[in-house]
Order: sequence, then structure tokens, then C-alpha cells
Amino acid sequence: MKRLIKTRTLKTMTRSMCEIRVHSKRNSWFGILIWSIGALAPHAATPQVVVGAERLDAYLPLMKGKQVALVVNHSSLVGNTHLVDTLAASGVCIARIFAPEHGFRGDAPDGEQIIDGADARTGAPIVSLYGRKRRPEPEDLAGADLVVFDIQDVGTRFYTYISTLYYLLQACGENRIPILVLDRPNPNGHYVDGPVLDMRLSSFVGIAPLPIVHGCTVGELARLFTAEHWTGPEQVDLTVIPCQNYTHSTYYAVRVAPSPNLPNQLSVLLYPSLCLFEGTSVSIGRGTDAPFQMAGHPDFPDTTAFSFTPMPNAASRFPPQEGVRCWGYDYRNLSTDSLFRQARIDLRPVLDFYCELPDKAHFFLETRYFERLAGTYSLWPQIEEGNFESDIRASWQPDLNCFREIRKKYLLYPE
Repeated sequence: MKRLIKTRTLKTMTRSMCEIRVHSKRNSWFGILIWSIGALAPHAATPQVVVGAERLDAYLPLMKGKQVALVVNHSSLVGNTHLVDTLAASGVCIARIFAPEHGFRGDAPDGEQIIDGADARTGAPIVSLYGRKRRPEPEDLAGADLVVFDIQDVGTRFYTYISTLYYLLQACGENRIPILVLDRPNPNGHYVDGPVLDMRLSSFVGIAPLPIVHGCTVGELARLFTAEHWTGPEQVDLTVIPCQNYTHSTYYAVRVAPSPNLPNQLSVLLYPSLCLFEGTSVSIGRGTDAPFQMAGHPDFPDTTAFSFTPMPNAASRFPPQEGVRCWGYDYRNLSTDSLFRQARIDLRPVLDFYCELPDKAHFFLETRYFERLAGTYSLWPQIEEGNFESDIRASWQPDLNCFREIRKKYLLYPE
């Protein structure tokens, strides 16, 4: 296979450049390459980013005398205080709380259905938007004068919080309820990359024709969704409270883990590249203490490599390859600075694993979930045919260029 020959050459070249161990008995070519991009360097001093939720003077007047519904989770913080508690202390009447995937407090395992309940502090009813329904029903919104969305996103099409936002915008438009988005920076907002979603593959991990990395904050996406994809009779009444001191070139480290299986900044930066493994038989570390920071498979041919054994834990009750020792690569020693500067999806982990594994017939899951994640029918056969990464990336460019032009119209922050 022509791509396999190229990869072997790359491994040899990078090993001659630098000898770096990555928690393994062998060198990870991926770790060596990323490390060689740039040395660890502190970020230049910049003004502290002020997220939308911290700009109380800008939005509390909009809530005065109103019944407010909130779409929030554990990341919805004002300093160290939850937005719900902040608003309650300010005298805002909280009519209802909507909980996305992972729940109101953000501690539910991946894929677990969220049940309705009530907030112990405020007594406000909690309605799940991840379970039997994904969007609010008219009765859920009854009595609400304003709906507020405040969740930390990570900037990928398949991260389901933006699908919740999409459905929320629809529901608010149809029921003529204003929606207020308290914006937060996108830790992967400095680039745009990946295939644009083929809408024949639309799902909750692909709600709109976005590339895998869309380069928008949730506020910018809300503007894009309502302008480009709204078909209702009434225009959505949308207000966005922007961040301050943020640009799309700002390095932004998430303040709390966005979800149980993205526990730190490294996992957030690796997520756009490694999430494609979720559609394959390769484990990306769910069921370990470092999900999305490693990749392994029981049949990986080099048993002198790094290994791990996925086991059920609080973040993943049924991890892929549960209880089976997996061999592969450990990315925990990679530099977040270098990953940020790379500013692109890296297909080489997926391409190399496909070439390495002897049982290629069972590399992709029979569910064809890989196509849902990739957002295209093309990538699977491109991998099977041994295409170079450069050729695969070139096939994305026409649609990506179109999306970039659309995106420009809705940006709130400089590039």
C-alpha cells in the first residue's frame, strides 16, 4: 500500500530527528513529530478572557421581572459559582433547568440517559434533553419568558452540546420565546478543518453541515444556525453576550473538564483527531484515567509498545475493549502548545492503526458509526484504499472553502 510506505519513511525520519519517550517502551512517531513542531514555550501575557456569564451587568437587566429557563451544566460558572446559584442570589426567578448530555452537574457517564428531576438548591424542575427527547416540548417551555444557554463547548461537530443548542433555537423560535446565549471561548476555535457534513448522515453527532472542527464559539454558531438553517415562520429572537479579551487566535485552556471523558486540556486538543477511533475497534482510553489521550487495540502487532486495559469507571460504564489488554500509543507527554500550533486534524493515528492491524475486515464497526462521525461516505474507502493523508485532506477543501465564507458572516471575534 502506497501510504504505508510513506508512513514507515516518516517514522524513520522522525526517530533520527529526536529521541523522545512517550510513556512507552517504543517511540511514538506521533509524539516525536508533534514535539518537533515546537519547543515548550509559555504563552505571551494577554488580558484575561471574560466569558459571557461573567458580564452580569450586560444581561441581568434583560432578566428583570422574567421567568427564566436555563440550559446549563457543570461548566456554567461565574467565577467558581454555578450560574444557577448566581442568578438565584441576584433575585432572578428560575422557572426551569434543561440538562444536556452528561446531566446538569456534568457527571453522567457517556451515552447514559438523563432523567428529569429537581435542583436541590433552588427547587427548579430539571428537564432532560438527553434521553427520550432531545429538544424542549411546548409544555416544557410554558411560562418561560426567556431561555438562557451557557455551556462550555470544545469546537467539534460531533460534540453534542451544539446539537442541543440547535434544537433549542428551533424550539424557542417556534414558541416565540427569546433566547440568550452567554458565550464562552472555543479551545479549538483557532482553525477550521475536516470534511463538511453530508446531510444524509445527519444525527445528534452531526446536526448541521459543519466541518469536524468548525472554528466557532457557541454564540457564533447560534448566529449561523438561525441565519442559515432556520425555516420557521418567525425569526428567532437571539441575543448573544460576547466574551471580552478573546480572539480566535487566543490560546484558551478550559477551566473545568467539559465532560467526563475530556478531563483536561490535552484531551480537548486531541479530541478532534482521536474521536474518529470511536467508529472503529480501537480504544481511545475510555475506561482509563486518561481518555482521549491514548489509542490501543488487542491485536496491535508490537507487544513491546505501551499498553492499557479499559475497565468500567464513573466516566464510562461499558468502555470498548473492556477488560482486554490493548497495545498502542500513549499521547500524554505531548505538548499542548505544540498541539495548539498544529491547528489541524491529524489523520495519521487512524491511518497508521488501519495499516498496522492484521484484521482489517473488523477495523470499522458494523454500525457504520465511523461515517456518522466523519460526516462523509468518502473517508472510509479512502482509508481502505491506502490514500495519502494529503490526498484525503485535498478532497475536503472545496466544501471547507465554502464553509469558511459562510462562517465569516457570523464571527463575533477577530481571527
